[in-house]
Amino acid sequence: MTSNQQLTKEVLSSVLKEQHEAFLAKDIGVERELLSSLGDIVKTPQIMVVTGLRRVGKSTLLAQVAKRYLKDDFYFVNFEDERLLNFQVQDFDKLHEILMSLFGEKKTFLFDEIQNIPEWERFVRRLHDQGYKFIVTGSNASLLSQELGTRLTGRSIRVELFPFSFREFLRFREVEIPSLKVLTTKQRGQLLRHVNEYIVLGGIPDALKYPELEIHKTLYDDVLYRDIATRYKLDNVKSLKELSFYLISNISSALSFNKLKELLKLGSVNTVSSYIEYLENSWLFFVVNKYAYSVKEQQIAAKKLYCIDTGLTQSVGFSFSKNKGKLIENAVYLQLRRKTKDIYYYKTNKDHEVDFFLPKDTVLLQVVQHLGDENTKEREVRALVEAAVEQKKAKLVIVTESEKMIHQQDGLTLQVIPLYEWLLEN
Repeated sequence: MTSNQQLTKEVLSSVLKEQHEAFLAKDIGVERELLSSLGDIVKTPQIMVVTGLRRVGKSTLLAQVAKRYLKDDFYFVNFEDERLLNFQVQDFDKLHEILMSLFGEKKTFLFDEIQNIPEWERFVRRLHDQGYKFIVTGSNASLLSQELGTRLTGRSIRVELFPFSFREFLRFREVEIPSLKVLTTKQRGQLLRHVNEYIVLGGIPDALKYPELEIHKTLYDDVLYRDIATRYKLDNVKSLKELSFYLISNISSALSFNKLKELLKLGSVNTVSSYIEYLENSWLFFVVNKYAYSVKEQQIAAKKLYCIDTGLTQSVGFSFSKNKGKLIENAVYLQLRRKTKDIYYYKTNKDHEVDFFLPKDTVLLQVVQHLGDENTKEREVRALVEAAVEQKKAKLVIVTESEKMIHQQDGLTLQVIPLYEWLLEN
């Protein structure tokens, strides 16, 4: 063995020991709502894959999983560490050997940001076949899907981690969550204040923990430059930035890829489509299709876009006026998306729009800041009623900033519910 190889081994030993100690000492923060549902997955031989945006708390979730379910029977490696920049698939055996020499024989590997290592799935499959358990995290949905779909088909379970929900946000703020069955006027006022704070600040843990730092902007730049431009070898980063900035400044809006191409002079609709796909894969945005029985109609209809975090839109995007209604709609989408991917917007036969349709649950959901204006109320209710006639036996909901009532119209019942209450119930 040459001195250079020996140095590499020594450096790797040092890095792994430091990482292990830091991981054990890590502040595990607010317990994630997801944690209680992971016990059964941890007990299976399946590879658990945790995906989500950078800095959304994947490493912290790993620490919570380790503390609750693994005791001391695990190895931890963070591949985001710049000292592992040149780590290659052939180095995994050396890594395993060093881990055993440092910590003894363990049966579970925790690999953080695994997508940084090309062909990582080769090592994982080989040791998985030998009976080892793997829990891995990654920030690129597409890459992980490709890798899991090739060599690890049928061996993995995917778990999505989002920014803090409103309930987690309240726990982070150490706010006691009251019973929703009977809320006093004071409690409603307090929850309204907290939910308004939540939609402005968002749920990125570090951004809430260190408000004096520009966490959102650093995160946003890291996604654009490191996760997209570098990974997909893009020459025209300026066009990607312009498109992303336009999208984040126009959340909860219907967008035509063709109009985006014209507006931003992006050359072709394919370029727009590819860039948006990269932004989706990196967890910045979600695209929602119009509900239609025809796949072709879904494809050609305008899309609605939502951002992974309303705090991110406030810090990075640009708006001529504070459109709280758009932020409320984005917050509602995120809460729905935590539960299902089967989400559409709905256009009635008379071309009136309902913000969300969940076909599996037959729920039609409208979002509006206030219903006090009669014209607004008539418009929102009309769309829901028309859609309900077209989609039989649908549950009808209107989420508002603070109003609560039951509205009856044309023999139909519409539940009007404040955002804070809806978020805590769902």
